[in-house]
Amino acid sequence: MPKNSKVIKRELDNEVIESVKDLLSNEDSADDAFKKSELIVDVQGDKYTDDEEESEVKDERPAWNSKRHYILAQIGFSVGLGNVWRFPYLCQKNGGGAYLVPYFILLMVIGIPLYFLELAVGQKIRRGSIGVWNYISPKLGGIGFSSLIVCFLVALYYNVVIGWSLFYFSQSFQNPLPWDQCPLVKNASHTFVEPECEKSSATTYYWYRKALNISSSISEGGGLQWKMGLCLLVAWVLVCSAMVKGIQSCGKIIYISSLLPFVVLFCFLVRALLLNGSVDGIRHMFTPKIRIMLDPNVWKEAATQVFFALGLGFGGVIAFSSYNTRDSNCHFDAILVAFVNFFTSILATLVVFAVLGFKANVINKKCIAENSEMITAYLKAGTISQDIIPHHINFSAITTKDYHLVYDIIQKVKEDFPDLHLSACKIEEELNKAVQGTGLAFIAFTEAMTHLPGAPFWSVMFFLMLINLGLGSMFGTMEGIITPTVDTLKVRKDIVTVICCFVAFFVGLIFVQSSGNYFVTMFDDYSATLPLLFIVILENIAVSYVYGIEKFMEDLKHMLGFAPHRYYYYMWKYISPLVLTALLVACAVNMGLNAPGYPAWIEDKASEVFLNYPAWATILSISLMVLALLPIPVMIIIRYPNLLDHRSGNLSSVSYKKGRALKQPVSLERDDASLIHERTSSEVSSPDSGKNIYRKQCGSSTPDTAPNGRYGIGYLMADMPDMPESDL
Repeated sequence: MPKNSKVIKRELDNEVIESVKDLLSNEDSADDAFKKSELIVDVQGDKYTDDEEESEVKDERPAWNSKRHYILAQIGFSVGLGNVWRFPYLCQKNGGGAYLVPYFILLMVIGIPLYFLELAVGQKIRRGSIGVWNYISPKLGGIGFSSLIVCFLVALYYNVVIGWSLFYFSQSFQNPLPWDQCPLVKNASHTFVEPECEKSSATTYYWYRKALNISSSISEGGGLQWKMGLCLLVAWVLVCSAMVKGIQSCGKIIYISSLLPFVVLFCFLVRALLLNGSVDGIRHMFTPKIRIMLDPNVWKEAATQVFFALGLGFGGVIAFSSYNTRDSNCHFDAILVAFVNFFTSILATLVVFAVLGFKANVINKKCIAENSEMITAYLKAGTISQDIIPHHINFSAITTKDYHLVYDIIQKVKEDFPDLHLSACKIEEELNKAVQGTGLAFIAFTEAMTHLPGAPFWSVMFFLMLINLGLGSMFGTMEGIITPTVDTLKVRKDIVTVICCFVAFFVGLIFVQSSGNYFVTMFDDYSATLPLLFIVILENIAVSYVYGIEKFMEDLKHMLGFAPHRYYYYMWKYISPLVLTALLVACAVNMGLNAPGYPAWIEDKASEVFLNYPAWATILSISLMVLALLPIPVMIIIRYPNLLDHRSGNLSSVSYKKGRALKQPVSLERDDASLIHERTSSEVSSPDSGKNIYRKQCGSSTPDTAPNGRYGIGYLMADMPDMPESDL
């Protein structure tokens, strides 16, 4: 390298004219023509210090304030509402404790490897989802746009759930809780219990009628509900306030949104274990049902839960890791976050079924008391003979064991037993009433808390936990929208954040009308599942086959300082794509076999009835999936002509000015050893440099070599770890 190399790096002008091969190659096997090139630099004067020289080459991309902020952000994104209200339901439905076996296996097969992959590409390329996949292959740039659209669609309804939690949180500062008892209705002659509430339950009635004021079908809009609209506005203000200044402000809030749910869950677990019947719930939960575990549908649901629990395909993982340092150990981060997520799911399951076990015992005792009164009445009326009742039975203080004994005797003796309308009052029947999602959080759990001593306090804590879980996931989802948008359009992040939240709030008003809950169900079913599976399959293929799995493993070795286990090589190249493809086919077949519909609340029946979507709603459901996946084929079609340049076997050189391509280049011989080869000028990320360096061919036989043994300053710049890259 020339003696004035430091001056060369300091005294740079506005334009870079350099070949892609010169910029990106990492090998010493440059061709003879390149070795004979001469570096010409426009030197204006020695006016910068060495400290200023170092700052010029540093990446201007913002970074996390600390490693703790980054880890908590990833944990907050992955640990969400699904850990509390979906995992326990799936565990109960699919074999109890036996469900943990397929879940753990699939966590190791697709969960951790794919999570590690997203962390690695984001950290290496330091761009959002659009920039990352453009960088690997512009033809696959639509993956990033699809991730952005999915994030936006999910954010629309996910923040509605936070709004619901805010509403219940605001109503929890009352004693008794407003959903503790059914309301009374007065007319001219007498007072009676609200029929809709009497047919269902106090918590069910409060959820559907007081909170949502739900309509009987998706076609009945019913107008906006101002209470929920206000809560939705507060939810978006919270998200916008936390995200408007980027990760610096978000990182501080993450301490609360990520850590508070764990504190609340531990408090709930300790309190629940002291309640009567909590052990019954936990025992029922974890009693393994091996036969059910062999059902292929169990493995499908376990794979789906692993997939969504870690937030794969949303772009949030990539966005967060893009602000990380390039030498960070993302392999350790992936394992840590995945196991924290798994541990949280187990903890939440213990809490849920301990509380539901207590609730089941309370309901069971009430059932025994009511049926004991009925048996006493039958004995007095002579319908049941006193001789068949054991002498030690005392119906005024009957135990569960004694009641079941009497019930079995009457069932065997009485031929007209069904006409007596007696209930078995078994606690297992109550625990087998599986509920998930909003049904668990806003109906089953709220009912259980009404039986807890100090119910308002526990209600406040529970919904505060839900709010924090939702906000943690929303931060990652919003980063999946904001980061690629800012990287692509080069606009201010605060402006993008405010505009995005503003638009999302007004679009989200569709979810706070009387039929809004049905639209939440539609978006949850159709906007994410199939599109995200397809996106992650393409991500895996892009890294393993387009970029090259061997090359990616070498990049990881250079970035981490050690070679990842060969296990990941086989997972990424063979196992994960096959498992994901099988899961995609299974979900598509299941969706095709079942008519699209939704559970509608019918006021007269005071129960849910499954209804098929009307034609317009079916079209809207399909449109959500098409909209999410449309950018992928569109980008392939738009950039298909560039394939002709690739077939020529030549690399291109390109001019850059402030990160933008200026000229179409000249041909160079192909360099298969370069970090990214077969790239046209539109595909190559440019150094964001305001310097004037260019190389011309000359007759010199002695190349200028850098201290690292490579040729010229282009190689030195390519090896700088913090050299900024611009999006395409």
